[in-house]
Amino acid sequence: MDGSEMQIPTLLGVVPVLVNTGAALLPAGLAALASAAALLLKPRELVRVCKAKPWAPLLVLALAVGGWFGIGWLLGGEAAAAGGGRPTAGGAAMVGSGGAGGSGGAGGVQTDWTRVALEILRHERRQAAGGAAGTGEGAAAEGEADGDAASGMAGDQPVIFRGGTSRRGYGGGRSPVDLDLAWAYHAEEFAMVLASPVVHEGRVYGASTLLDPPATYGTVFAVDAGTGERLWQTQVVDASTEQDMKGFFSSPAVTADGRHVLIGQGLHADADCELLCLDAETGEVVWSVPTPLHVESSPAIEGDIAVVGAGAIEAGADRTPQGDPEGRGHPGYVFAVRISTGEELWRYQVNDPESSPVIRDGIAYIGSGVNGNAVVALRVEGTDAELEAEGLERLVWRTETPHPAVGAVTLVDDLVLIGCGNSDYVFADPNPAGLVLALDAASGEKRWQVDLPDSVLGPIAVDQGLAVAAVRSGEHDDGRRSGQIVALDVSEQGREVWRYQLGRNALALAGPALTDSHVYALSTDGYLLVLDRADGSLVEEHYVNQSGRPGEQGLSISSPFVADGQVYVGSETGGLRAYEGVSSP
Repeated sequence: MDGSEMQIPTLLGVVPVLVNTGAALLPAGLAALASAAALLLKPRELVRVCKAKPWAPLLVLALAVGGWFGIGWLLGGEAAAAGGGRPTAGGAAMVGSGGAGGSGGAGGVQTDWTRVALEILRHERRQAAGGAAGTGEGAAAEGEADGDAASGMAGDQPVIFRGGTSRRGYGGGRSPVDLDLAWAYHAEEFAMVLASPVVHEGRVYGASTLLDPPATYGTVFAVDAGTGERLWQTQVVDASTEQDMKGFFSSPAVTADGRHVLIGQGLHADADCELLCLDAETGEVVWSVPTPLHVESSPAIEGDIAVVGAGAIEAGADRTPQGDPEGRGHPGYVFAVRISTGEELWRYQVNDPESSPVIRDGIAYIGSGVNGNAVVALRVEGTDAELEAEGLERLVWRTETPHPAVGAVTLVDDLVLIGCGNSDYVFADPNPAGLVLALDAASGEKRWQVDLPDSVLGPIAVDQGLAVAAVRSGEHDDGRRSGQIVALDVSEQGREVWRYQLGRNALALAGPALTDSHVYALSTDGYLLVLDRADGSLVEEHYVNQSGRPGEQGLSISSPFVADGQVYVGSETGGLRAYEGVSSP
């Protein structure tokens, strides 16, 4: 398939669609007016207006109902009952349930024939694949990954960003191809899903971001992995004060016992954010640890301790850190928290640790970004006083890097892998450069590096000696630049195995998911790419943003997660999406 073309799914069947014109156009018109009003007033401000003036929504509702019946009377037909065609805030919308998908009948009963047809097709696909997706069957059949269980969902291991320390983004089971949209979940109208989902025991945990300048707002949620049905959704840090959560770039992590979900909050310009711990069953906030900065880093977990980075807020051409109350600027720091109590155990200054850390055997590895340019290894156990009493320092080693090290750390065997570069998620350096760096986990000594045409910002996925990374951009023969997916041989000093270049002018910022047979990647213009693991050839691609509301900010940056025959991915306008298909040959 030509990468520059959008793939258009073909409906394999004839579906009767009988629509009463008045009933179809009126809800669509009201929905459009409501959406416009929400945009003009800003969604959260609209809620506050309704709380302050409860008579206002009642008046609007009365006018809307009057208009509904009035226009229906003028058109000579009854106002049809609303038929579940539009995904509501906090609800899962099954594919095919569009507003024009039903037929009006006596008593307002509607049948969505599009949805029925697609459900039949899905059922046939599942039978051909040997079982329903999302049930967990066959999860153990695919074997294990390097460094952690393939499922990433084993009861004795936490599920961190991308599943485990090898960052595969793979929870076991089938590697699906010939994908169809199974469900889409919208936490809030106009909310984006920047964070990457994780799957644990039949649940998908995710987070969303609503931009309402100058503020950001966020939601953490759990949905059923098979159906997309909402299990819970949380958007306040403290219910007693109604303190709203800020937006989320950090991705959730689940403790080994499955009881708690940890996530950092805040985007890059946000200050006064928290590391949050939520009850995995109910979504209630168990504790929060405040920082003067933001937590875009995704937490690492070992035992009862979580480690994460609080990143700097830079400003100006020289990217000077901001945010210190005395005007000196706060460079950022790494900190550890006891999960059972929410007690902060220690802080260690590391410049701009936006990187997502990993922990092994009591050592945490994390990158240092802007104004830092390093990778550090830190002792996790013990307070500063306890380490001093033992004659130990928090810092085990520090290795300088040529560029900011903002990529998530991958740990496989005795190697620490991390991506670096001089461009970031928003700004492109006029002379872009990047690399994948491999360090000795014990000493921090450089084993090898692979120079690349731009930054590697997402996590590097590794399995059986193959490392797959997303390169922000690379140059075409005609001078255009677009993202690249690169596969390297870890055992041969990072020798390049294959490279796939995006056909459009899109970037590659999200980390790829790596299964036994395929690579699943996301481009910033909203395409989910399925590549052949052996040679990097394009198998298929699918547009993940909402039909009729394409992503225009290039913020499809959520790293896909594959588990039990489904692909889960966040998008700029399409919410959190699940795709299912047949098993790969």
